[in-house]
Amino acid sequence: MSLSQSKLAIIGMGHVGCALAHHLTIGNFCDELVLINRRKEKAWAEAEDLKHSLGFSESRMRIYAGDYTDCGDADIVVLAVAAPYQEGNTRLDMLDKASQIVSEIVPQVMQSGFAGIFIVITNPVDAISYLVHKISGIPSHRVIGTGTSLDSARLRYFLAETMDVDPRSVEALCMGEHGDSQMIPWSQVTVGAKSFTQILHDNPERLEGIDIHKVQQEISQIAYQVVKAKSATDYGIAAVAARMIKAIVRDGNIVMPASVMLNGEYAQNDVYAGVPAVITRNGIKELVTYHLTDSEISAFKQSIAVLKDANRQMLSALGLETHAGKSE
Repeated sequence: MSLSQSKLAIIGMGHVGCALAHHLTIGNFCDELVLINRRKEKAWAEAEDLKHSLGFSESRMRIYAGDYTDCGDADIVVLAVAAPYQEGNTRLDMLDKASQIVSEIVPQVMQSGFAGIFIVITNPVDAISYLVHKISGIPSHRVIGTGTSLDSARLRYFLAETMDVDPRSVEALCMGEHGDSQMIPWSQVTVGAKSFTQILHDNPERLEGIDIHKVQQEISQIAYQVVKAKSATDYGIAAVAARMIKAIVRDGNIVMPASVMLNGEYAQNDVYAGVPAVITRNGIKELVTYHLTDSEISAFKQSIAVLKDANRQMLSALGLETHAGKSE
């Protein structure tokens, strides 16, 4: 059963927060939308602009600028704040500043009485999702990061263009860190329900230019190229977050990649990482566990090791407990 009346709050009215707010408005995804920003006049202006668009829309959403106290009865709070990006930095290079920003915001959200679901977009999203869970006290299945969902969308689009098919015919995803150490479980990739490894074997001439070992690097680096050219990525990640919100608000039971807490899955514990998960009105219902090849398991473990090291450094820098799971 979907939520009869839904209230969402977006914290951070930068490129991503604004793109998401617009996506939610034109999709009529909720009944009430609160925009929160450090510069209150920016949130007010964005809310007014969105409200003006309702005159040519079937949506009857209530949209307004607010503050952290408005999160108390929200079903979903989206963290779309961001640390300033400097060219040449990786997502993990943003961790110190991002963790400081989020550690100031989340306690104020919790003081409002918030007991809903956090959706985390803020990069580095896996470490920040872990931090939000730790400092909020919200159960891990109700703290969800966008994770490798955008990377997976990029991968699907890349393979669809290569094969000259509709992206909806491609089932593919990236796993692990939403960052440079992510990996692609090629054993699970299908096009038209046919294994991609079999397609490579059966069509050597058609796919002669494909080097699957280079695809992962291209997928992980494309975001940096987009940011360099236009200062941010916003449309893709807004669509990803909106899809997650729709799954929650309408109790979708959909499977998509997300940054979630691992509790023994893939032999890992106490770490947020991108894996396929089932999303419902209550948050993460369950995780989908793939039977990976030995080389894929090794690549996934390497990515998890990067994330666990980042978590330990982050907690130590913030003066929090440093019992983040050790690399395995």
